[in-house]
Amino acid sequence: MNAADDKTIVREYFNSTGFDRWRRIYGDGEVNKVQLDIRNGHQQTVDTVLEWLKADNNLPQLSICDAGCGVGSLSIPLAVDGAKVYASDISEKMVEEGKDRAKQTLGNTENPTFAVQDLESLSGSYHTVICLDVLIHYPQEKADEMISHLCSLAQSRIILSFAPKTCALTILKKIGSFFPGPSKATRAYLHREADVMKILENNGFSVQRQAMTKTRFYFSRLLEATRA
Repeated sequence: MNAADDKTIVREYFNSTGFDRWRRIYGDGEVNKVQLDIRNGHQQTVDTVLEWLKADNNLPQLSICDAGCGVGSLSIPLAVDGAKVYASDISEKMVEEGKDRAKQTLGNTENPTFAVQDLESLSGSYHTVICLDVLIHYPQEKADEMISHLCSLAQSRIILSFAPKTCALTILKKIGSFFPGPSKATRAYLHREADVMKILENNGFSVQRQAMTKTRFYFSRLLEATRA
């Protein structure tokens, strides 16, 4: 299966059955135990990023690209704290949901700015580029291209999360426990941390902060890298 097929699968999934499933996961309504576990894990990753950015005490001065924004779980609180946020997602339905949630939280505002775009079509220049829980949908070669492109958009910093390729997670994936049930998500790709760090280094970035979120069904390695 080539990279174009992966992108088509992701777009179609998050515009159909995946949208309803993940809108519930990223919301606050009733979900099953597995979905609740994933919700809590994803929120931990978002909270860690918010903690990092707030600790720098300069959010109102920042322009931030939230690539693969989903329903705005990160974009909206960043905008609330004063950052200028450009949010995008491959799924039109996710973007529309993000707009609705932003309006409910912030009222009639142009910040965050939402757009339907895949990562490769993103352009512009931003102080910080963030891409959370997107790389899991793409194989390593395609992920490398995406990371390189995101680095080209970042003036100062890039923050990425990915499912780390470890022996334990590889075994879980092989026995079907990484995502329970074939209809729960798109294909899940694991990435070696060394590979991700190498591509960041090749684009002139060095890792400054890192974290790991690990629940029963959610695994995410988080890296913050700045221009050397």
